[in-house]
Amino acid sequence: QVQLVESGGGSVQPGGSLRLSCAASGRTSSIYYMGWYRQAPGKQRDLVARIFSGSTDYADSVKGRFTISRDNAKNTVYLQMNSLKPEDTAVYYCHVVDGFSRNYWGQGTQVTVSS
Repeated sequence: QVQLVESGGGSVQPGGSLRLSCAASGRTSSIYYMGWYRQAPGKQRDLVARIFSGSTDYADSVKGRFTISRDNAKNTVYLQMNSLKPEDTAVYYCHVVDGFSRNYWGQGTQVTVSS
């Protein structure tokens, strides 16, 4: 089992920045990849970014503005979000897949971008 604890959400004005963190504990040696999804009210949960084997993948809507990174020593994945827009408002979820293709989700953290 893997447990995930997220932090770093909040409210920011358009153009601002936030950094999300997700710390994994438990069977962290089994983690295959880590990533972030988001879900706005009334919408489906969509992939924002993921990192695996040193490679990264981003949704088109966040390319050039968001950066995902991972600190293997701390078993933590980060999402640096710059140039935030109102349409980035959502609950952001940390997502981990282990070597047995089991999915784990964080509790979610709210990001609100508003003037």
